[in-house]
Amino acid sequence: MPINERIRGYLPVVIDIETSGFNHKTDAMLEICAVIIGIDNAGKLYPKEPEHFHIEPFKGANLEPAALKFNGIDVDNPLRGAIDEKLALSAMFKAIRNEMKTEKCTRSILIGHNAFFDLGFLYAASERSKLKNPFHQFSTIDTVSLSALAFGETVLAKAIAKAGIEFDNAQAHSALYDTIKTAELFCQIFNDFEFHSHQKTD
Repeated sequence: MPINERIRGYLPVVIDIETSGFNHKTDAMLEICAVIIGIDNAGKLYPKEPEHFHIEPFKGANLEPAALKFNGIDVDNPLRGAIDEKLALSAMFKAIRNEMKTEKCTRSILIGHNAFFDLGFLYAASERSKLKNPFHQFSTIDTVSLSALAFGETVLAKAIAKAGIEFDNAQAHSALYDTIKTAELFCQIFNDFEFHSHQKTD
């Protein structure tokens, strides 16, 4: 089964964003990572290589001290290698669109842990940058709901532990690490689910 037949013609992409607060209209996107999901010859989903960027706060962005303390991001540290959000999104969207074309997908669908949060920040940054967003505007796949169904957990670290996936709390709240682990969790849940509708025979 090609990936475009697994989820209604959509390309699944796991996204995690670290921000300077909870308001996507006023607060900055500081780090973003995307992991495109592929499918192997056995029909199993797997995470591809991550696209990861540190982002400079947009001009006039609100930087909440509590949020920066939580994620440990020092926005003034030159070693972050932060770039303008338009450059980051342009590169990320190009990689996603190339994969959509290769896999004959109509749109991308955002997978995330509390996916609505990431989708809001992604669309706000796209609008600021005047970039067309490849993701569905409101449909997402939330690993919070999937984890509640599969493991009775909604906290990412606890769901990952129940799934038997290695997790290092010291690396948590990095967009790169959280995206990789969320992608592993998503693939495991989907792969463990028997997809009956595609196993029917005539």
